[in-house]
Amino acid sequence: MPSISIFYGSVYGNAQNVAQSAQSFLESKDIKASLIEEPSVQDFNDADVILVVSSTTGQGDLPPNLEWVIDDIKGQTPSFEGKRFAIVAMGDSSYGDSFCGAGKTVFNLLESLKAQALVPLLEVDDLETLDPEADVATWLETLIPLL
Repeated sequence: MPSISIFYGSVYGNAQNVAQSAQSFLESKDIKASLIEEPSVQDFNDADVILVVSSTTGQGDLPPNLEWVIDDIKGQTPSFEGKRFAIVAMGDSSYGDSFCGAGKTVFNLLESLKAQALVPLLEVDDLETLDPEADVATWLETLIPLL
């Protein structure tokens, strides 16, 4: 079974907590999952399966700790043909059109680079979700058989 590289973008720690919880959940299912703390384009290239968990900051922007590597990927435009990915987009629906904008940006970028989404993007709304870790675990259950 392929391993999963987990990348996260977090400002206040919520997305990081969800990413760590996802790693623990996957490992409990005997799936190798690595949390990538300071990602590079090479880390994305080396990943069997890419899982990105990102909060949204400002008006649909990526958190700084993920923004620079996404900018590098945009600049290098590598082909991710054959790569598979999944995205957890976290945000606040009161922000309207920019809701979950960071995750949507990464999803669209990876698709434009020919990567294949394993499952639809998961939107986690801070206004409606009391336990994002549980919501993500349920979503991961749908992803596991597709690995």
